[in-house]
Amino acid sequence: MAIVVHRYEAPDRFVAGTVGSPGERTFFLQAREGNRITSVACEKQQVSVLAEHLERVLEEVVRRTGGRVEVPPPRDVPDDNQPLDAPITEEFRVGTMTIAWDADDDKIVIEMFSSTDAEVSGLDLTEADPEVEAEMVQAVEEERAEEVFVVRITPRTARDFVARANAVVSAGRPSCPFCLQPMDAEGHVCPRANGYRRPLF
Repeated sequence: MAIVVHRYEAPDRFVAGTVGSPGERTFFLQAREGNRITSVACEKQQVSVLAEHLERVLEEVVRRTGGRVEVPPPRDVPDDNQPLDAPITEEFRVGTMTIAWDADDDKIVIEMFSSTDAEVSGLDLTEADPEVEAEMVQAVEEERAEEVFVVRITPRTARDFVARANAVVSAGRPSCPFCLQPMDAEGHVCPRANGYRRPLF
């Protein structure tokens, strides 16, 4: 079966956003180019990891090009604080992601593959190196994915994505100072207190 590709060569917008209240938020990655919009659902951790890896790629680009490629400095406040574009239609849920630098076009290429129930059959990974195992599992998941979301963005867009993604991730429920797990508005049973509820202050 042919894989469905949602490709954005020069998106007008590429952002992370959420739908729902804290504790019940659904995270999305969304690109818009003209009147075309693609939204894919993902986990909060995936947004955080993507932002972290984009930051690393940008730092490496600065180091390797010696300033030839214009890369804006990191910032905490994104330029784009607008809600996700409507309609928000989930094309698929993200499984694996890859990031690459296209030196010919000075752009970052992000590929997001649809999640699968992939099983690595016929491969004995019991003695495999963890990194090798992860690469093998990712290769199988990419091969079995039915859809892929490909976005090519400039370093400036990547910087803004990182700033917004970090803000979106940190805007959720506050963390418990004792166990670091998210606290619900109606209360929190802290495992470090064996379920005993006590005032924080």
